Amino acid sequence: MKLAVDSQSKHAHIHGVDFSGTPQQLADQLSAYLAKSAVERDIAGGTPYEQRQAVRDSGLLKLLIPEAYGGLGGSWPEIYAIIRQIARVDSSIAQVFAFQFLMLTSIRLYASEAQWQHYYRLTASHNLWWGNALNPLDNRTIARKVAGGYQFTGQKSFCSGSMDSDYMIVSAIEESTGKFLVAAVPTDRSGIRLNGDWDNMGQRQTDSGSAEFDRLLVNDNELLLDPGPLSSLFASLRSLVAQLIFTNIYIGLAEGALQDGVKYSTSNSRVWSGSLAQTIHEDPFTLLHYGEFWSGLHASAILADHAAGLLDKAWLQDLALDEKARGELALAVFSAKVQATRSGLDVTSRIFEVAGARATTAKLRMDRYWRNLRVYTLHDPVDYKLRDLGDWALNGKYPTPSFYA
Repeated sequence: MKLAVDSQSKHAHIHGVDFSGTPQQLADQLSAYLAKSAVERDIAGGTPYEQRQAVRDSGLLKLLIPEAYGGLGGSWPEIYAIIRQIARVDSSIAQVFAFQFLMLTSIRLYASEAQWQHYYRLTASHNLWWGNALNPLDNRTIARKVAGGYQFTGQKSFCSGSMDSDYMIVSAIEESTGKFLVAAVPTDRSGIRLNGDWDNMGQRQTDSGSAEFDRLLVNDNELLLDPGPLSSLFASLRSLVAQLIFTNIYIGLAEGALQDGVKYSTSNSRVWSGSLAQTIHEDPFTLLHYGEFWSGLHASAILADHAAGLLDKAWLQDLALDEKARGELALAVFSAKVQATRSGLDVTSRIFEVAGARATTAKLRMDRYWRNLRVYTLHDPVDYKLRDLGDWALNGKYPTPSFYA
């Protein structure tokens, strides 16, 4: 299929890529384009407007949406494979791209049938990009009841992808009851201020900074309360979708580091003076380290793919999802995340042991893989996933469904 720029879009086609083909071909074209400027943009930080527009124009923003609502009808294994592929070359774009599906998941799980079908059709027909200002751990935004809806006032942190988005998922605590409210609103609505204050050592183009709300009007029909968060085991899948997003980006990052390491080792690295090998391709310690790297990442990928398959089955069960199916999925996701975190940090930090001192030159920015992974993994400590896995191994208890697990 040939995907043209949405005529209703307010954004310009500025990147010069003519996207066409299957979702996988589109992902190949997008990844090749992003790779060209990844190093320079890691230095620059800020909002990658041109690259975000390329994602829009690829048509992949509607990958999760069923074909009946104008989307591409992708499965979860297909979606995660493409997220991982993009993360190999640009983990910042991979994160905000993946959060598109997390926001659409929130709508599907929390909203009424009429609501989620409306937003799915709207997203597909207008090629909308969704930003995140939900962050259930940050309760500084308060909702006050007014005629026809609520006013949201307060702050949110870690609002990944909200800059240059079309719509946002926002949350607040209801002033009178303490109830957790979630809503879908246009990003350009009065009362929203995106501060653009993300300037961290890694994931530098995710725009994961703060947002402020000043009497933001949220209409009753924009609230996602029917059935709402944590209304069922099916609704609790949102957190597992998020955990598997993290996992696949971790794996993609480490695979990118491994690819760059192999490229550099085979073209530039020298055999150490004490080695009996004639070339780097025969050096026993180089082979040993690359064997360690590959085996760790291969195991991570197998675990993540297994979890994605279970998620696909759970997703299709809808409200019939039971505790066992949800619990087995959680165990699979957590196991994959633990393995991906450990193997990823190992590869991204130790790749220089095989690439050599010259690989630390600033122009290569090979350290970006470790910086990106280190920043991302700190957002959700793996210790708590190990605790839950231990509770299963020792006591036979599945992880308790929540916003975070």
